[in-house]
Amino acid sequence: MSVIVTDTGFAADDFNGTFVPYEDTPDAPALVLAPDTPHDRLTEIANSAQAVAISFPSFSDGRGFTLARLLRLAGFTGRLRARGHVIADQYTMARRAGFDEVEIDDDLAARQPQEQWLFRADHSAHDYQSRMRG
Repeated sequence: MSVIVTDTGFAADDFNGTFVPYEDTPDAPALVLAPDTPHDRLTEIANSAQAVAISFPSFSDGRGFTLARLLRLAGFTGRLRARGHVIADQYTMARRAGFDEVEIDDDLAARQPQEQWLFRADHSAHDYQSRMRG
């Protein structure tokens, strides 16, 4: 099972479609992108997909944040999900990169409860400039 994290906390997955790997079916409406997806494919994906999940194989692999930002810059307006090993400390960065939500497994949700994610949900309050002004 998995838990969806948004700015309002933990929720069940309400997505009705099926995410399929981009490598298998590049024209599907809901795609899963690997962190090494070529950047020259992002405009095509932005123009055709309705939902995209970007895989994070490790919390130390930040390529997914770059993909999310570039996908948004390419014009993608659909649902954008970070999936995998994203930790609560990275939630602010995920939202700033353009993700709408984060999908984590139940074990991570137990280790990092909803309160830890909600603390970082106000992504404008925890940035460097806000801390320096305050």
